[in-house]
Amino acid sequence: MKPPVAVVVGQIARDLVLSVATAPEAGVAADASDRREQLGGKGANQAVGLAQLGVRPKLLAVAGDDVIGDVLIAQAQSDGIDTAAVIRRRGTLTGLIVEVLDDDGKWRYVQHLPEPVLLTEADVRGAREVIASADAVLVQLQQPAAAAQAAAEIGRQAGALVVLDGVPQDAHLAAADVLRADEQEAKLLLDDDPSADKARALLAKGPRLLALGVPDGNLFVWSDGHLHLPLTSETVVDTTGGGDAFTAALTAALLRGEDYPTAARWAVSASGATVGHPSGRPQLHTEELQKRVRELAGG
Repeated sequence: MKPPVAVVVGQIARDLVLSVATAPEAGVAADASDRREQLGGKGANQAVGLAQLGVRPKLLAVAGDDVIGDVLIAQAQSDGIDTAAVIRRRGTLTGLIVEVLDDDGKWRYVQHLPEPVLLTEADVRGAREVIASADAVLVQLQQPAAAAQAAAEIGRQAGALVVLDGVPQDAHLAAADVLRADEQEAKLLLDDDPSADKARALLAKGPRLLALGVPDGNLFVWSDGHLHLPLTSETVVDTTGGGDAFTAALTAALLRGEDYPTAARWAVSASGATVGHPSGRPQLHTEELQKRVRELAGG
């Protein structure tokens, strides 16, 4: 049986993580105890997570025509990601994300993601065949609205599972099956009222499942039910990749045919596994996640 195919529409970037005891004040130098340089960006991170969970990911993103772009694409390919749809923009530097992570797990980002490394509507429509052939389409709403809308519509028309990540416009919701929003994004969507009743009103606009970050965990809402799952009780080292692992695991579980409560537990388990190590890159192992899922289910 062939693995399901998911197209991830989002960002690819060089991810530089510097671990320090305490983030320095202005005008003060700090020594890093650890340094990681790796494939990053929300799109690439989600694609890595999908590959680790048995899904065949294809990445639709923009890299520059520089050496860093060459390195990142080679890394993505070694991670099992199909990069044929990655666009190499001439005269453009590949995106860069610098994370300074302190011993308390607090992070600070400096990123260089200029307009040329973002997808355009034309980029997306040029990849129509790639998107339309997928079983699922994951769309990061941090990309320009027109590009995100085009990707969601192509996926919906082709009958794919359409998963949105971020704060949508109503037109985005109409093309979506699943919406994931982190706590800050969910506050914007729900007017600071993180209740199942308030969230359920969003279902009338299109999606069948909502996966929303709330102050004490994650809230999953569907037409005839909802589930609240708490945050991980384990030591948190770095939260930056938790959301990407969450979305990847949720999508993979739905593609396997899991019901919503089970898919929700997979998502939370993957997020919990990821925030226990530095950097946003997922390190997901099916057997470990299965154990976490059983524990969340009370088994």
